[in-house]
Amino acid sequence: MRIVVRGANWIGDAVMSIPALREIRRIFPGAYIALHTRSWAKGIFLDADFLDELITYERTGSGLTNWFGQGRVLRKARFDVAIVFPNSFESALTMKWAGVKRRFGYARDARSHLLTDPVSIPAWKNRRHEVYYYLNLVAEVARAFRSTETVTEQEPITELPVSQGRRERAKKIIAELGANLSRPTIALGVGSTNSRAKRWPPENYAGLNDRLQTQLGVNVILVGSNDEKDVSDMIVEIAQRKPFVLTGKTDLDEAAALLSEIDLFISNDMGLAHIAPAVGTKTLVIFGPTDPNTTAPFSPLSKVIREEVECSPCMLRDCPIDHRCMTRVSVQRVFEMAEDELLRL
Repeated sequence: MRIVVRGANWIGDAVMSIPALREIRRIFPGAYIALHTRSWAKGIFLDADFLDELITYERTGSGLTNWFGQGRVLRKARFDVAIVFPNSFESALTMKWAGVKRRFGYARDARSHLLTDPVSIPAWKNRRHEVYYYLNLVAEVARAFRSTETVTEQEPITELPVSQGRRERAKKIIAELGANLSRPTIALGVGSTNSRAKRWPPENYAGLNDRLQTQLGVNVILVGSNDEKDVSDMIVEIAQRKPFVLTGKTDLDEAAALLSEIDLFISNDMGLAHIAPAVGTKTLVIFGPTDPNTTAPFSPLSKVIREEVECSPCMLRDCPIDHRCMTRVSVQRVFEMAEDELLRL
């Protein structure tokens, strides 16, 4: 059997889909499994032992151009089954155009007629973690082909392997910054590309950086995408003790490897917050406008820092009032949690 999975569209969602991808491999151990996904996802799945192939693409031009071109690529591969993780019309249309015989996906975005096996949205969709949303879809595939379903009996695992070669290159990057490798290293994810409301204030990160360096004697590195360089630069300007800066200087492959080689990651609710615990690093995530019950990193290595306020979670990208969900999270609280995590190493 040849199975193609249309991957999720955001970094966090891609990581949250890992348990479902692992289940596909468990259910169909002899199948050829390909992940059809955006090019950036190669940095996440580069060493994934549960996939046989990554088929990547870039979004260019119109939606029509994308589905036609990608459908043509997939048609040549002659897949038997498609499992469509995104809810978009375009993702289902691509698999239809690719000529995949059986097409599983959620019945959303008026696309049921494009799927041979449309799956109803579970009633618990907004109450359970997103990990289970992807797993539920795979459970329907298992029922269709195995006449039974054991997906819900398995403990979801979001772990991601990182090769030794990538780890060695990450160590070299840290050393070339001038960091003292005999000291613990903490990385800060200070941005969030799709929501300003998710960002803990830059002055708080600057204050946290100063305390981490002066009181704990650790290396502090700022990480993130080029889109987050503005807030990173603000923190460097405010900070009394300048952190090392890798914001916008690594691709996702390098960032994932880097996170596997540090001692602690502290960040906003962002994609890297999901990658860090998946590659084995303790992680503290500051939540405000979003709901940790459904989208927090799914790992025992991750802890959520959050202040209960009456308007959260609002899911807004810009706060219309005083951003209280984030500003009430104190530097002292985050510092104490970071200190406690380092003591547990």
